[in-house]
Amino acid sequence: MTQLGVGIIGCGNISTAYLKLAPLFKALRLVAVADINMDAARARAAEFAVRAETVEDLLRAPDIDVVVNLTIPAVHFAVTKQILEAGKHAYSEKPLVLTLAEGEELRNLAAAKNLRIGSAPDTFLGGAHQQARAAIDAGDVGRIIGGTCHVMSRGMESWHPNPDFFFQPGAGPVLDIGPYYVTNLIQLIGPVKSVAALATATYADRIIGSGARLGETVPVATPTNIHALLEFANGATVTLGASWDICAHRHANMELYGETGSLFIPDPNFFGGTVEIGGLDKTITALPEWDHPFGLANQDERANYRCAGLADMAAAIAEGREHRCNIDLAVHAVDVMTAILHAGEQRRFIDLTTTCERPASLSPDEARALLV
Repeated sequence: MTQLGVGIIGCGNISTAYLKLAPLFKALRLVAVADINMDAARARAAEFAVRAETVEDLLRAPDIDVVVNLTIPAVHFAVTKQILEAGKHAYSEKPLVLTLAEGEELRNLAAAKNLRIGSAPDTFLGGAHQQARAAIDAGDVGRIIGGTCHVMSRGMESWHPNPDFFFQPGAGPVLDIGPYYVTNLIQLIGPVKSVAALATATYADRIIGSGARLGETVPVATPTNIHALLEFANGATVTLGASWDICAHRHANMELYGETGSLFIPDPNFFGGTVEIGGLDKTITALPEWDHPFGLANQDERANYRCAGLADMAAAIAEGREHRCNIDLAVHAVDVMTAILHAGEQRRFIDLTTTCERPASLSPDEARALLV
C-alpha cells in the first residue's frame, strides 16, 4: 500500500491520540507537527520523533501529502481552507466546520483542486457500530422505523480546568458530542430529512471545580439542554437528547427500533462495546462476539482506533474509491446539528438542504487490511 506523509496542525491534548495511534495503520507515515505555539510543537515533536515546523513550513513541505487539522473548532474552516490552498489533502477533527456555508465552500474548493477532505468522528468504523450496521443490512430487525439517543451529563466544569470553550457558540453538547451520535445514525439509517428541537440553557454560569481556576465562573452562551426529533429520509423518526444539565439518568446511549426487532448500541463516542438485539418475544440478548479488529481493547481496556478514518482516506486515495469519513457525510452532519440548534431557537421544524449516501460498511477483513 502506498504511504502518505502526514502532518498535524495543532499540538493540544488530542494530538497525542493521533500521534500514538497513527503507527497502527500501514498507509500513514507521520512526518511533522506544527502549532502557533512553537514550544508546544517542539514538545510534541520530541515526544514522537517527528519534525517541529511552523504552520507555513509544514504546508510547504514536499514530503507531506495530507494534513490533519487539530485546531479548535472556531478555526477549523480557516485552517482546512489553508491546507487545501496549499495543495494538500485535509482531515479535520470534529466538527468539520461550524456553519453549512463553510462546509459547502470547502467542498467546492476540494473539488476544484481534486483534493480529499475527511473528518472525524471515525468511531462509527468501530467493531460495535459496524456489527450493528451488519445486523441492519442483513435485515435482522427489519426496516428501522425509530430510535432514541441520549448523551447526558452534568457538564465539563467539574473536572476540566479550562471549560470556557464548551459553553460558547460552536460547542455545547450538540456540536461537541453530537457529531459522534449524528454520524453514527447516518451510517446506520441514512440521511436526515428534517429536524425539530427545544433548546435551553439551564444555568447562566458554570463554576470551575478543579485546577488553578477553582471557583471561577464561566458564562454560558449556547444551549446546554436540547431535545431534538430527527426525521430520516427512509421515514424513521429518532429522538435525540443532548444535555450538560443532568445530574443522573438511566437512558441508554442508542436504541434503534426495527419492524421486527430492536438494536441496543453502545456509546458512539467509542469504537467498541456490546451490541444487543431484541425480537418479538421481547427477549434481549447480546450479539455473538465478532472478530472485528476495531472492537478489540487496545488502550486502557477500551478499543481506540482513532486515525482509522484517516487511514481509510489514505487507502481510498491510492485505490481511487470514496473514503468513508468523507466530505458529504461531514457536511450533512453539520447541517443536521446546526439545524437542530436553529430549530431550538425558532421552535419549529426545519427541512435540511443537504443529503449524503451512507458510507460503505467496513468489514473485519477490510479493517484488518488497514492495519500494519
